[in-house]
Amino acid sequence: MPEQPYEPGRAIAGTGAGGAMDLATSEAETLERTPGGPLGTGPQHKPRSLWSDAWRDLRRNPVFIVSGLVILFLVVISLWPSLIASGSPLQCDLAKAQEGSQPGAPFGYDGQGCNVYTRTVYGARTSVTVGVCATLGVALLGSVLGGLAGFFGGAWDSLLSRVTDIFFAIPVVLGGLVLLSVVTSNTVWPVVGFMVLLGWPQISRIARGSVITAKQNDYVLAARALGASHSRILLRHIAPNAVAPVIVVATIALGTFISLEATLSYLGVGLKPPNVSWGIDISAASPYIRNAPHALLWPSGALAVTVLAFIMLGDAVRDALDPKLR
Repeated sequence: MPEQPYEPGRAIAGTGAGGAMDLATSEAETLERTPGGPLGTGPQHKPRSLWSDAWRDLRRNPVFIVSGLVILFLVVISLWPSLIASGSPLQCDLAKAQEGSQPGAPFGYDGQGCNVYTRTVYGARTSVTVGVCATLGVALLGSVLGGLAGFFGGAWDSLLSRVTDIFFAIPVVLGGLVLLSVVTSNTVWPVVGFMVLLGWPQISRIARGSVITAKQNDYVLAARALGASHSRILLRHIAPNAVAPVIVVATIALGTFISLEATLSYLGVGLKPPNVSWGIDISAASPYIRNAPHALLWPSGALAVTVLAFIMLGDAVRDALDPKLR
């Protein structure tokens, strides 16, 4: 084949078959000037990450949208219950005890003559407060202890493993009956403290495993070889890549904590009157289930919907953050 003359306006690229493929310089410049480049890797293209991919998947997931709207509604009525409920949840009239639905009381009245609708709305504040505070405490304590144990290993890791085994052996409800029965405070904080005390081992094990997996990656080894301090490696390299499993477990656990608070309040060792709680209302309505089933069904339904919403949200977040499930 005769040698082609050099033309400034053209670029020649060799092919794998030994031939020649001509690309016009104008075409090459067009590809280079494209915002994403030929493969979407140009300087104007934002690099994709685990979190951006997860957010894109969550926005397309109807389970996440529905559960997120339910949780948003619960948060709003927890902060401002008077938006949809008038009157006080502690205002009762024995003359209306066990009456059914009527104007001003769409859910009827309970055995003490209290407005079931108002108490159900105000009960969301207690449940959300206990669930959020307990989840934050468990996630913080478990992540710190588990992350340090997984990073440093050795005796600290062995000691933490044995301590978590001891806490896992304690039945949660039985532990609540024993510990909370001696508490005289009538606030939510003893219940939150009990949940943090018995809930951190699960998060601790999840965080420990994530840190052990993350610290074996090449970028962590490279940072260590360059002389990075332990705090920098933990905060800048390991924590952002090990926090996803903790977020998933904590989101699901939030619904579990709400259910646990209602269980303890139902048994009489959690929150007590005059606090307003779904567990207290369920316990008070149980003896009147035949004559006034509405007093039991509405707070029970609100509790079930709330717990289900947080579990569904946790499942959606897990599917979005786990690349193996895509």
